[in-house]
Amino acid sequence: MQRFKDLKVWQRSHALVLSIYRQTADFPQQEHFGLVSQMRRAAVSVPSNIAEGTKRQRSTDFARFLNIAEGSLAEVEYLLMLSRDLGYIAAESADQLLAEVEQIARMLHALRSKVHKDA
Repeated sequence: MQRFKDLKVWQRSHALVLSIYRQTADFPQQEHFGLVSQMRRAAVSVPSNIAEGTKRQRSTDFARFLNIAEGSLAEVEYLLMLSRDLGYIAAESADQLLAEVEQIARMLHALRSKVHKDA
């Protein structure tokens, strides 16, 4: 398997993490140990699981880590929607992030399908 940093899906998910950190910096103080922490941890889980999965010996293990990344990405999607609906993120910013989440989800699914097929 190639280095995780060379995978486009890792690059985009890493960029998403950076964007989420920037967006959540201005959330209300009372949300910093709740919503902010949960969203950041879920976002970081996506590229982290991609990276860890690339070091697994078997393709089935890599596919499992990609599936975990997909689950974390779905959590990020919901938390972004919640943040938008609570008025913590402007609708336009949230929609841009949600569009990126959708693209990353497609990329993850395609990669997992390929890795699983090769197993």
